[in-house]
Amino acid sequence: MNTSTLVQKVWNFCHTLRDDGVGYGDYLEQLTYLLFLKLAHEYAQEPYNRDTHIPKGYDWASLTTKVGEPLESHYLAVLHKLGQESGMLGAIFFKAQNKIQDPAKLSRLVQMIDAENWISLDADTKGDLYEGLLQKNAEDTKSGAGQYFTPRALIEAMVACVRPEPMKTIADPACGTGGFFLGAYNWLTRLGARLNKPEKEFLRDKTFHGNEIVPNTRRMCLMNLFLHSIGELDGEPLVERSDALISEPKRKVDYVLANPPFGKKSSMTFTNEEGEEDKEALTYERQDFWETTSNKQLNFLQHIVSMLKSDGKAAVVLPDNVLFEGGAGEKIRRKLLENCDVHTMLRLPTGIFYAQGVKANVVFFDAKPKDGHIHTKGVWFYDLRTNKHFTLKTRTLKLDDLQDFVTRYNPDNRHERTETERFKYFSYEDLMARDKASLDIFWLKDDSLENLDDLPPPDVLQQEIIDHLEAALASFRDVAAGLASK
Repeated sequence: MNTSTLVQKVWNFCHTLRDDGVGYGDYLEQLTYLLFLKLAHEYAQEPYNRDTHIPKGYDWASLTTKVGEPLESHYLAVLHKLGQESGMLGAIFFKAQNKIQDPAKLSRLVQMIDAENWISLDADTKGDLYEGLLQKNAEDTKSGAGQYFTPRALIEAMVACVRPEPMKTIADPACGTGGFFLGAYNWLTRLGARLNKPEKEFLRDKTFHGNEIVPNTRRMCLMNLFLHSIGELDGEPLVERSDALISEPKRKVDYVLANPPFGKKSSMTFTNEEGEEDKEALTYERQDFWETTSNKQLNFLQHIVSMLKSDGKAAVVLPDNVLFEGGAGEKIRRKLLENCDVHTMLRLPTGIFYAQGVKANVVFFDAKPKDGHIHTKGVWFYDLRTNKHFTLKTRTLKLDDLQDFVTRYNPDNRHERTETERFKYFSYEDLMARDKASLDIFWLKDDSLENLDDLPPPDVLQQEIIDHLEAALASFRDVAAGLASK
């Protein structure tokens, strides 16, 4: 069976399950369990003969000998048993559940996977199939999975600017399904990049370090990495199932590429005496933080600074409120500009994220030694928002839309840049003179305000109105939450 036929076969079965009420997320989760077991089975055979540490009687072969209700019963036992194991095995199957309630459909899925030799498929084929399912899952708005999915074109552009080097570490403290890791991996293994054996081993086992607090998302991330030849079958997981903000980072890294979760408040859900769920705002008391705040975005920014080596580099997606908020926001911005070299800001258009109403930016900065000097001399701003219109369906963001920014960024030597209509430089003194040291800067005129003939198409205009309303509602909710907590 060729690649395209296999992909279509997997998609068709996904659609069949959708008719039975099994969403992309649940389908992808079951596919993760079964694919991992099948791959482990293949690696245990000739010529690999690897010890996969999967207990006998709970392996792939034990599933293929059963059908119907006996298969369903045994599958539940397998999930429970493997979830208690250590390493990658336990991480993949942590709190695993069977979401396919029709035993006949489960049998068919096992048979479909068993019919293929997955190891013989190259990493691109296996990875593209899984990435396609991840994107479909993100598009399924009911699942809420879109918050874990960053547009791949944006990731490619960010990586092309940062240009990670071999034998260096890359981290993402909220890695979702691993998009930034794969973007960096693709860059390091791009056509023409020649890695020697130690560099390949370092890339597979030691380059990436992540956190993902949601178990289902973490297991999808681990499988996504594994299908792209990142990580070992019998090794420790590269992604920790923990809240990265709880404590100081365990290690310093060379690069951080991240898109922390949307939403301003960190919270913990607990049950009160009446049995009702309440949410309590979390404030992280960290000695390495400049300011104590319950604002999740500001905490992630401070944490990322703490993660970097003294010569580390970061590219981070952050919402607009981080650029202009007063109080702790202003203090953290000033500290960031003083202690790091914040050199580039990409103002992103609306309509590119699955979470509606998001207005975001990519902030590029380099860590610097703590020597008492102000390290930001000035910031270059690229406006990809004004008079730019994108939607998730009819006008998606492509890499070509970001190519001018990458060119103007000038990765070969970012100290040699020239201003353009969309690319402007503001000195540190100019920024400090602004109210609250705001980095929320615009200079282009919005054509739609000047001439009605320049309005975007109706579907784009409709989505922009929805985005603005969603952003306004989110702000009102934050204000209401703040008043309620006082």
